[in-house]
Amino acid sequence: MKKLSIIIPVYNEKNTINKLLKLVESVELPDIEKEIIIIDDKSTDGTRDILKMLTDQYKVILKDENGGKGSAITLGFKEATGDILIIQDADLEYDPKEYIDVLSPILENKADVVYGSRFISSKPHRVLYFWHSVGNRVLTTFSNMLTNLTLTDMETCYKAFNRQAIDYLKDRLSAQKFGIEPQITALVSKGKFRIYEVGISYYGRTYEEGKKINWKDGIAAFWHIIKYNLFK
Repeated sequence: MKKLSIIIPVYNEKNTINKLLKLVESVELPDIEKEIIIIDDKSTDGTRDILKMLTDQYKVILKDENGGKGSAITLGFKEATGDILIIQDADLEYDPKEYIDVLSPILENKADVVYGSRFISSKPHRVLYFWHSVGNRVLTTFSNMLTNLTLTDMETCYKAFNRQAIDYLKDRLSAQKFGIEPQITALVSKGKFRIYEVGISYYGRTYEEGKKINWKDGIAAFWHIIKYNLFK
C-alpha cells in the first residue's frame, strides 16, 4: 500500500477548513493511505482554535510566525513521510475528488511530478477576473522561457510529486510567500524530472470571499522566476 501525504497550508480559513477536511477524508483512493498534514501560518481569525481541536486526527503544525504560503509548504515537505505528496489549498478552489486524475501519471510510473492545469480542462471553471487569467498566462510563459518547459499553469495549487522528487525538493525549497510556485517549477526543471500536466476544474473565489493573492504578488513573481532560474 502506498502512502499519500496531503500538505495543506492554511492562513485565515476558518470558514472553509472543516469542509475542506471532510472533502479530503471522503476521497476514495484504492490501496493508498492518506497522511494529512496541516500547516497553519499563524492565522488570526480563529482558524488555529479549530485546528487545535483536530490534533488527534491529523498532523497539525502551528507556526509561531507568519512566513507566507511558501514557508508553510516547505515545512510540509519536510514533514511528509508518504511515497507521493500533493499540495492542497484550504480555500475550496480545488476539488479533492480530482486527486486520482492528478496522481495517475505517478501511480502508472510515467511521471515524477504532475501539475493540475486550470487551462487545459473542459471541467467546470468559475468565471472571474480577466486580468488574473492574463497575468497567470504571462507568468507561466515567462517561466517556460527560462525552464524550457511547456507548462500551461505554473501557478496552480495542485502539484504532486513522487518520493524521489520530494527528497530532491525538501531541502532546497526556501521561498517564503507565493514565490514557492516559481521556485518549485525551476527546481523540478533543473532536476530533470518527468513532468506531466492534467486538466482540473477550478472554483475560484472573489476577494470578498477571502482570496489573498494580488497584483503585487504577480509583479514579485517575475523576480522570483528570474531569481530561482538564473541565480539559485
